[in-house]
Amino acid sequence: MTQATSALRILVATFAFNEGEKIKTTTQRILAATNHDVLVMDDGSTDGSIDAIRSLNVKILTSPVNVGIGAMMKRAFQYAIDQHYDVIVIMAGNNKDDPTQIPRLLEPIAAAGADFVQGSRHMAGGQHGGMPLYRRAATRLHPLLFSIAARKWVTESTNGFRAIRVEVLRDPRLNWRQEWLNQYELEPYVLFKTIRLGYKHVEVPVTKIYPSKSLGYTKMKPFSGWWSILKPVIYLGLGLRR
Repeated sequence: MTQATSALRILVATFAFNEGEKIKTTTQRILAATNHDVLVMDDGSTDGSIDAIRSLNVKILTSPVNVGIGAMMKRAFQYAIDQHYDVIVIMAGNNKDDPTQIPRLLEPIAAAGADFVQGSRHMAGGQHGGMPLYRRAATRLHPLLFSIAARKWVTESTNGFRAIRVEVLRDPRLNWRQEWLNQYELEPYVLFKTIRLGYKHVEVPVTKIYPSKSLGYTKMKPFSGWWSILKPVIYLGLGLRR
């Protein structure tokens, strides 16, 4: 941790819905890699996976029923605001992201005044593994469409590994509490609005390794899930939503 980073109150939030062993591994890796506070958002898991992490030094917020990743992320945002954190780091609970790369996300905020740091598997220095062909194509196409709509070139728009200055989330123009953002819509929405509102957005290279299919591959459905993540780009690009 750099001196500039140590001056910030940082929350690392990860998300789980029936992730089995993956959420335990993810949480243990985060705790081993950082000294930051850790928040686990349990979206109504019924597989007992959350019980395995209750003895760890983390805060757990649980929904009694499954409400969606966007809805749980909103609660994490509100928690970061209410608890007066300076930065919230978002990462997957299925062990795709590398917690040792969290400093890469934080350094541009601490040292260069960035407001939103997006981890990118596709820029120089980034890596990915285990992605099926259709996911590779989709994670290339989405940034292209996103860049056109947002009027700024990005290499990554679907990777949830990112760091956000909490002050940005207090901006009423960034209306992330809207009901239509309860699923996968929220992540591209916040990225899009941050850019269009003129906040300082940068990308840093990260690694994204998909777990073995035997561990449970993905919760995203091929058609409805990808429409959910594409919807904000279309709606905001055409001015249909704010």
